[in-house]
Amino acid sequence: MKPTLVLGIMSGTSIDGVDYALCEVGPGRVRLRKVWSAKFPRALQLRLHDAARGNATSWELAQLHHDLGRFYAAHARCEKLRAKPAIVGLHGQTIFHNPSPKNPATFQLGEPAYLAETLRVPLVSNFRVADLAAGGQGAPLATAFHQLVFARRGQHVCVNNLGGISNVTSLYWHRGARPKIRSFDTGPANVLIDLAMREFSGGKLHFDRGGKLAARGIVHEPLINEWLRHPYFQQPPPKSTGRELFGEPFFNSALHRARRAKLSQSDVIATFTAFTARSLVLNYELHLASVPDVVVLAGGGAANHTLRKMIACELRKLNPRVTVQTSEQLGWPVQSIEPAAFALLAWLRMNRKPGNLPVTTGANRALLLGQVTEV
Repeated sequence: MKPTLVLGIMSGTSIDGVDYALCEVGPGRVRLRKVWSAKFPRALQLRLHDAARGNATSWELAQLHHDLGRFYAAHARCEKLRAKPAIVGLHGQTIFHNPSPKNPATFQLGEPAYLAETLRVPLVSNFRVADLAAGGQGAPLATAFHQLVFARRGQHVCVNNLGGISNVTSLYWHRGARPKIRSFDTGPANVLIDLAMREFSGGKLHFDRGGKLAARGIVHEPLINEWLRHPYFQQPPPKSTGRELFGEPFFNSALHRARRAKLSQSDVIATFTAFTARSLVLNYELHLASVPDVVVLAGGGAANHTLRKMIACELRKLNPRVTVQTSEQLGWPVQSIEPAAFALLAWLRMNRKPGNLPVTTGANRALLLGQVTEV
């Protein structure tokens, strides 16, 4: 079967911009052809933050849904691709995600019709709701891609995406024809660091580039120990989270506590960075069958050298021989993993193949993910 050219599009919980990955997808394979990103203009970014905080009216949400759809389309035009995709997979911008078993809901903004009209190809979007309706968390959904690209026979590999939220896929392949898989959100990755950088810079800076500010700070252990008592970390998988637990409400409370402790700005950034590393490794210790042999870091946080060092340091307390590397070292730029995963999910949907793994999302069955917009 000849590979299909698929464009995957992802904007994550950091709300900083959009990542595009053009991939060749076929049975048992995904190959990256091109990757690029588009930063959100400040005005659009502020509107998205307001929507994620619940501070947007129904009129504003409707307008934002269409404005974002046009933004996705404007940066995915055929002349930029140099090759026309046959399918597009659009994740959209999550502004609400509540996988509670009583009244689950998830909502991604970004009207898909504009992309379908611009590229004139079928488009798959709204991936999470089918899994949610079947009793799952609606996340994580990149697991099939992680398995296909990063699983290594005879090793326990963890693929950890560091977006706004951190999610891990554990691929334990020591015996048997296929690896044993566990995938879940570990908690915050960049979200608290990014919120603090915006707060301290008056909105001029959106992230700690390279972890330079964190490297100058002193980690405040009492605050980390307090935050690590959050019940989410003890909760067993399947589980997923978002800004509802670790966004603005958590940040405002944490920043208040940090100011009472008289922490400097660099100390706050260092402490939030260490909290990400400690909570990630705590989840590994509590919820994985063993300590991994290899950890592959992806997403924007993988470019944060201080965060990478902290994660490696914490992991080596559990396994001194663990290898920590970035996806870029394996041929996948750190910003390509999530959009490439949704390129694969779009291909699966158009070929009528299930995209979720019930063992990781908690859904009651494997099913088709995504709704199709045709032209």
